[in-house]
Amino acid sequence: MPGSIVANVRGYVESECRKPSSKYGYEPFHDHFVPVHRYAKALAGKLGADVEIVELAAWLHDIGSIIHGREDHHLSGARIAGEKLKELGYPPDRIERVKHCIMSHRGSQKVERESPEARIIAEADAMSHFDDITGILQAAFVFEKKNRAEARESTRKKLQRSWEKLSPSAKEIVRPRYDAAMLLLSRE
Repeated sequence: MPGSIVANVRGYVESECRKPSSKYGYEPFHDHFVPVHRYAKALAGKLGADVEIVELAAWLHDIGSIIHGREDHHLSGARIAGEKLKELGYPPDRIERVKHCIMSHRGSQKVERESPEARIIAEADAMSHFDDITGILQAAFVFEKKNRAEARESTRKKLQRSWEKLSPSAKEIVRPRYDAAMLLLSRE
C-alpha cells in the first residue's frame, strides 16, 4: 500500500513530539509539521515532483530538532530519517533522496538543493514560518533562553532567511504576513 509508509512516518513523528523528552513539546507537530506537509504536498502536485519523497521529507525534516535540538538538526535529522526508513524497509535510493531534502532544507546552511523535492521542502518549511511566528518567538524565549531584544532579532532574521528561500509565487502567497512581521519585529 503506497500511503502506508507515509502514515507510519507521520505517526512516528507525532509520537516523538509527544514524548516528554521532545525538545519543543508537542506543539510543533500541529503548528509546524502539519503546515509544512500541507504546503509541500500542494507544491509537489503543482510542480510534478515525487509526492511520496516530498511527504516523507516534510514529516521528517525537523525530527533531529525534536529529538536533539536545533543545532545541526539537518544532519541529525537526516541520520534519524535514514535509520527509520531503513527499519521500515524503504528502498535505499529513495532513502537517500529523502535525506537530501532534510540535509538541504535549512536556509542558514548553504547546502545545494539538487532536486525539485529538496527545493519544495525548503520552500514549504520557509512558508510555514509565516503561519507560526508565535512559535518561533516561543522557541527563542523558552527553549533558547533569549531576552526580548535577542528573541525579536533572531525571529526577524529567521523570517528574512525564510523569505529569501521563496520563489516569486510563494512570496506572493505569504507577502502580507512577511510585511506585517517585519513591521512588528523592526526596532524602528
